[in-house]
Amino acid sequence: MSATPQKNRASRRVLAAAAGLATVGALVAAMPAGAHDRGHGHGNGHGHGHKPRTVDVQLLSFNDLHGNLEPPAGSAGNVSKTHPDGTVESIPAGGVEYLATSLRTARKGNPYSVTAAGGDMVGASPLLSGLFHDEPTIEALNKLDLDVTAVGNHEFDEGATELARLQNGGCHPVEGCYEKGKKFKGADFPYLAANVTKEKTGKPLLKPYTVWKKNGVKIGFIGVTLEGTPDIVTANGVKGLKFHDEVETINKYARELDRKGVKSIVALIHEGGAPASTSYNYDCDSPGAGDGISGPIVDIAKGITPKVDALVTGHTHQAYVCTVPDPSGKPRMVTSASSFGKLYTDTTLTYDRRTNDIVRTSVKSANHVVTRDQPKAPDMTRLIDRWNKLAAPIANKPQGWISADINGRGSTAPEKPLGNVIADAQLEGLAPADKGGAEVAFMNPGGIRADLVHKASGSEGDGVVTYGEAFTVQPFTNMMNVVDLTGAQLVTALQQQVSGPNEASPKILQVSKGLTYTLDLTKSGADRVVADTIKLNGEAIDPARTYRVAMNEFLAGGGDGFPALGQGTNKLVGASDLDLFNAYLAAHSSATAPLAPPATDRITVIQ
Repeated sequence: MSATPQKNRASRRVLAAAAGLATVGALVAAMPAGAHDRGHGHGNGHGHGHKPRTVDVQLLSFNDLHGNLEPPAGSAGNVSKTHPDGTVESIPAGGVEYLATSLRTARKGNPYSVTAAGGDMVGASPLLSGLFHDEPTIEALNKLDLDVTAVGNHEFDEGATELARLQNGGCHPVEGCYEKGKKFKGADFPYLAANVTKEKTGKPLLKPYTVWKKNGVKIGFIGVTLEGTPDIVTANGVKGLKFHDEVETINKYARELDRKGVKSIVALIHEGGAPASTSYNYDCDSPGAGDGISGPIVDIAKGITPKVDALVTGHTHQAYVCTVPDPSGKPRMVTSASSFGKLYTDTTLTYDRRTNDIVRTSVKSANHVVTRDQPKAPDMTRLIDRWNKLAAPIANKPQGWISADINGRGSTAPEKPLGNVIADAQLEGLAPADKGGAEVAFMNPGGIRADLVHKASGSEGDGVVTYGEAFTVQPFTNMMNVVDLTGAQLVTALQQQVSGPNEASPKILQVSKGLTYTLDLTKSGADRVVADTIKLNGEAIDPARTYRVAMNEFLAGGGDGFPALGQGTNKLVGASDLDLFNAYLAAHSSATAPLAPPATDRITVIQ
């Protein structure tokens, strides 16, 4: 999943208009101290007397929550299940009220239970969390009894100082405290960032690891984010930071833990893979161990020292429970639980008290759906209601009308209906000469975070798009740029969708109306974009001509593996992507003439 950084200009701007929500508070941004021991210890330990040699430790894990406290709307809120007869069922899942119930139910009867996460708990969040700089999500995770998480790339969207505030608490430096008389307490679980150091000192930004302890049982957790984080976060988000190799970092700290007598180790890695099936119950060890999964996590898993007993992963928003051989050739569990709190993974780690290590051959793991037919956790319902009241004046404002679902995140096609709407909105808003004179617009697919869903999310009525729903689709509030690019650079940029860093996992840009070309997936690398089919308004792209191109500042900085887009000159900074999206909805829809899902006929795909 590609990602786009969030600047939170939206929340700054909208909260300025609703200043009554905020009282001024102070920032506490001291970096966390060195690693310390931790253990919630859900349930009770064994009674007195002889302790058995082994004890089963329950590891519950999830990843890529992205502040989705309420159930994700539309197709983005479903998981696929394949039945024995081959039929595929789509199951509505997710929502922190149900996740809390699922985890609390799973812990029952498991005296040794630890809950860990694989990063991207916050960032690119729906309005309910994003408007408040994700304080509601940290509060929910505290209530969920999360023991530890790795940082993901999105934890850096607002920079290291804001990440430190999420860890340590304190009110926002600009917007202050959101609730009168209440100061944000911060996360009561450690954020781990073993492979992120400060450029000036070379020291880790946050704790590299933590040790969970209960009744003599000790399990070390090492947390890393993907080394490529600077390529998918704006420069401001990673300023002054260095990101290191995942394998080298984990191996280094595994040796350190081992020397300290901690022999049971779990790595939390914000990097992932792509299983051959999107069904959560797919067996990715068929025909052999790890045969059904590809992507960066496979090489990472094969390089991590056998001292590490299990890998909890994320970033790709996929569901898998695989065993990938470690460097000694022994199978080792590698798991990921989709995204948005739709699944959780339940792993049994059998701990040998004599060796203080995990019996790897008996590690068992499975993903479970966070179904919406179970009781809601009342404390989470109260939390959501409380923050919804604060967000309501902004969230419920209608922006436009749609006649049916317009799929973005929920579309698996290269060209997404909502991608076309967003690109057209950007082109229309920036085409006037005084706004930049844009002739074409590009939108990165990872920046489209949801679908536009026809069914009402609240009391607004079916077909109404509220500010909150629009924000959920475009939560980064990136400023738009219009730049000069040559025709040759344009062609190169389109080829970079399927070559270089994007070859293994293509990132197909969403394009504005008038741009057409053929994508031939039977070919390899850059050849998959058929150069002589690229046309703008029916005319072949002239390599020597200069074109005015609109895109968000993240793409204009060469983000997501598009260095050609970073070569633009004569830059004009326009309105934010969210402002242009809302303006387009207002201009092109009404209660009597709602916006229909557009045709997807700009990119001709040959499979």
